[in-house]
Amino acid sequence: MSALVDALVITAVAGLVIARQFRPSRVDTGRRWWVLPAVLAVLALREPGMIDAHHRTASVLLLAAEMVVALATGAVWAWTTRTWKEPDGAMWSRGTRASVAVWAGGIGLRAVLFALGTVLGVRQDSSALLLALAGTLLVRSGVLAWRVRTPSPTVPAYGAAVSRPAWKEPA
Repeated sequence: MSALVDALVITAVAGLVIARQFRPSRVDTGRRWWVLPAVLAVLALREPGMIDAHHRTASVLLLAAEMVVALATGAVWAWTTRTWKEPDGAMWSRGTRASVAVWAGGIGLRAVLFALGTVLGVRQDSSALLLALAGTLLVRSGVLAWRVRTPSPTVPAYGAAVSRPAWKEPA
């Protein structure tokens, strides 16, 4: 794929995912939650320009750092997602304000890595970003699926509004 098509795919998928995370959505652990990340990874890996031939070591290190950021972003994003169980037994999830901070932090770290690569003269292809997006989505979906299968899936996410009992006047 061309860089323009990669950029459009990345923008479309990220936009769709970000928009959908703030609407309550049913978590179906039986569905193939790994399909979209797998398709994105295949699209990214079939491109030959992920590693800069003139700066192999720096390119590989930047790609490894990008993947660490992506996997960490996915894991933290999943833990900042609020989950709950409806009376009919269906599990639901919704992103929290902390999820927005996770996305902003992940994008900021990726921008820093891109800037570092530019300073080092490393040619950076959009396929690395596509692979990182696939990793983020895969880890987020996997951790979220695992969370809703655990014995206590209604534990609030970090940053979720938790109702507290009203304070009572001592008698």
